[in-house]
Amino acid sequence: MKGNLTSSSDTSAPIRVATYNIKHGRGMDGVLDLERTLATLKSLNADVIALQEVDDQARRSGGVDQASWLAERLGMHAAYGAFMDFQGGRYGLAILSRRPILSHESWRLPEGNEPRVALATRIETDAGEVITAVAVHFDWVKDDGFRYAQALETLRQIQTLDTPWIVFGDFNDVPDSRTMNAFRKVAGNARKPSDSSATFPADEPTIEIDYILSGPSSSWSPTSATVIEESIASDHRPVVAELNLNQDH
Repeated sequence: MKGNLTSSSDTSAPIRVATYNIKHGRGMDGVLDLERTLATLKSLNADVIALQEVDDQARRSGGVDQASWLAERLGMHAAYGAFMDFQGGRYGLAILSRRPILSHESWRLPEGNEPRVALATRIETDAGEVITAVAVHFDWVKDDGFRYAQALETLRQIQTLDTPWIVFGDFNDVPDSRTMNAFRKVAGNARKPSDSSATFPADEPTIEIDYILSGPSSSWSPTSATVIEESIASDHRPVVAELNLNQDH
């Protein structure tokens, strides 16, 4: 496969990760255009990508297995986590990886306005390190009760992992929320520049709700994240960060 999570000759090479809520390929203009989503993902040049609002053979998106369709064209591997059956197919989230995905599982989260899972994938770097990448998409309503419960269950599962981990996705909550504060107790946040941290809505973003976190803190060096100025392909903007595994973790 093209691209590596880390270079075999330099174990400190960064892992470029991204998260993007693709809204099943429907842009701010209301047009369903997965080719446009693909072009955006190509521009990110990421090693591992968390995707939210991904359809699998649902009627509204033409019966396409979107995760596999995107992965094939990007030269990546895909894992899918279904929230629920939807329009003759399924609706959920996905992880794409340039390196083979060793295994994946869906962690069922507490019920909210819709069913939810966190998708956990184990991926081995070229240097032989195994990491666990966990994609999330928490409940979206203003009352944070469901969202916070889903966050706590995700954190409970993460604490059982025996590898360095990344948790990334659409958290649907702002930086000073109790959801994000709970994650910050155990995870490092790839911080965005204060003047360009908002990720939603894509055309004129006003709130920051998409994040890339990593832990345990001893396993990773602090890093920053960038919000990509893509204003039409989805209602969210993508977020990218380069994460560095500490060699002596």
